[in-house]
Amino acid sequence: MRQEQRFFKKKAVKWHRFENRGYCAFASLKRVVCIGILSASTLSIAAKAQETQGGSATQQPVHEGDEQEEQRLDELTVSGSMAPLSLLQSARIVGVLSREDIQQSGAQSVNDLFKLAPGVDVRQRGGFGIQTDISIDGGTFDQITILLNGVNITNPHTGHLSADFPVSISDIERIEILEGAASRVYGSTAFGGALNIVTRRDPSASATVGMRGGSFGTFDAEARGSLKLLDSHHRLSGGGGRSDGGTANSDWRRGQLYYQGDLDRKDFSLDWQFGFSRKAYGANTFYSATYPDQFERNERYIASVSGETKGVFRFTPKAYWQRSYDNFELVRGKRFGENFHRTDIHGIQLGGHIAWLGGRTAVATEMRHEGILSTSLGHDLDAGARVSVHNNKGIDYTREDNRTNVSFSLEHNILLPHWTLSAGLLANMNTCIDHRFRLYPGADLAWRPDTRWKVSLSYNKGLRLPTFTDLYYKSPTHNGNTDLRAEENHSLQLAARYSGRGFSTTVRGFHHRGRRLIDWVMYSADDTYHSANFNLDNSGLQGEVTLDLPQLLGKNVFVEGIRVGYTYMHQKRHDHTPIYRSNYAMEYLRHKLVASLHHRIVSHLSATWNLRWQDRMGQYIRFGTTYTDPATGFLRAQTDGRLVDYTPYATLDVKLQWTGSRYRIFVEGTNVTARRYYDLSGVRQPGAWVMAGAAWDF
Repeated sequence: MRQEQRFFKKKAVKWHRFENRGYCAFASLKRVVCIGILSASTLSIAAKAQETQGGSATQQPVHEGDEQEEQRLDELTVSGSMAPLSLLQSARIVGVLSREDIQQSGAQSVNDLFKLAPGVDVRQRGGFGIQTDISIDGGTFDQITILLNGVNITNPHTGHLSADFPVSISDIERIEILEGAASRVYGSTAFGGALNIVTRRDPSASATVGMRGGSFGTFDAEARGSLKLLDSHHRLSGGGGRSDGGTANSDWRRGQLYYQGDLDRKDFSLDWQFGFSRKAYGANTFYSATYPDQFERNERYIASVSGETKGVFRFTPKAYWQRSYDNFELVRGKRFGENFHRTDIHGIQLGGHIAWLGGRTAVATEMRHEGILSTSLGHDLDAGARVSVHNNKGIDYTREDNRTNVSFSLEHNILLPHWTLSAGLLANMNTCIDHRFRLYPGADLAWRPDTRWKVSLSYNKGLRLPTFTDLYYKSPTHNGNTDLRAEENHSLQLAARYSGRGFSTTVRGFHHRGRRLIDWVMYSADDTYHSANFNLDNSGLQGEVTLDLPQLLGKNVFVEGIRVGYTYMHQKRHDHTPIYRSNYAMEYLRHKLVASLHHRIVSHLSATWNLRWQDRMGQYIRFGTTYTDPATGFLRAQTDGRLVDYTPYATLDVKLQWTGSRYRIFVEGTNVTARRYYDLSGVRQPGAWVMAGAAWDF
């Protein structure tokens, strides 16, 4: 029997539980899923996964005759489109950063995990990801959609706060990354891509506790547990920590709580989640090096509920609510330059999908309302409409703004033995622009000569609205712009992937044609930052190679896994307005190289080494000595206004772990060579950071 015939006639895997989530297949199996080759791939996304109508689960790329490998890869069904498609059927190149990769990584925070992906740029303002800007393919931190179990948690106040997660590393089952515009799938915020954090769904009663401590007075602890009650599952986790920080005025304290539940019945299923996070931190030169003694507090609440019917047409409603508080002090402990913000988001999404002879069709409509109360952002509030600031008596929010986004999405997928065509359209209207619907199309085409190869060509158009900070923020160092227009992105990608036994490789080329991109820029050395629109194109090449040596050689070996990924990017600006300095959009990574090596040492002891080398374009203003301003009495930093080029740098992280049957003991070092570098304006990054800890399973 030919390989492709065997592939399409393979016996179906039947799920007795399935939901419209990218992680539900794992819950339905009631067992550990070994992802095999995919466990080390970090280039793309598995955006949604569920049972295909008719029950056929598509086989993953394997060598014929390797039945064990086939079975492992058969257990994963993923999709980068609105309709659920298998990994091989999906018209976009997909991959998963698995639980195994996460455990071995030695990452100190959830945000650190994204550093493993060659196409993702992670810029941190301090250790442990206390505040992190995450972007994809040369874009900015405001130009991606961040999701928690498929729920959009992107913050319209500012993308600086979008990566405040109520979960810890131990809560995560996998991370999914979609590179390139995806508005037809995820709506108006998926301008340059999407990141989806998928949490663990323990099927039975269990409990885990862990703690760690180390450099700079850092201590962190967490606990999680799960419980099954009749047809429902419940999972609760929480944790917190503190640190003196690795540099001046970078101390922090944080805590989080997360609960997830689900209910499975004969005709429908429900899924719900609630998350809370709080942190306070010294924000040394975070937003302006002129004032080094800044401070910030953030608080966030996230809640959602979704369901799915189990008929021929799968109806998938979803409702969500989010609230965040932000308190920023330009001078720590002083009212000078201080501001308060409260952001509220609530929305409802109605949709569904059906499989029929013509293919698979999905439809959806969403209404999302975003609002902000602030002491500095928005329009003036009447005195009688003002609201007291959270936990601050005597202070009122004096400004507000809000907007409503309405969208309709349609997608159809044509599935042939060697081809998949996925085409769709988003019709979007937002009240902050006007009441007109604008169209954002997309189409993905994949060719599969056999089960190991896939070649994919994609075009998608994306959009992104200005954040409330882009529009209104004013301070001694920044000036927003209420005349900003929405960004648009035309994204074209060509990719190829080969996946064989113990070996996989992916190559991707992309061109993102950006129009009216928003950036904060200075026009002269003595200017403040202004938010403005520019036309920018980002183009690049990306490649990654993964080796699973035990699979490749068919026996246990000292070195178990090797992964190397590299991305090259080039940017072209199409207007000629003289600019002294760009703060975000034009400070992109020209080169990024990531390499990972995992090996055994003795018995249960193993080590993982992660090397990251990157070269950033752009310049920053270096500030020197600090002094006390005689006019205000506040600490300020001096500068001669000269620009300094970002210099290439490399960091090496290592994790040593002893793994027992019910416990893990580890030592992890970040930047063990103590490389001091600048990656975001004049914010100097800490040197070596060493932590030791343990975790126990009950």
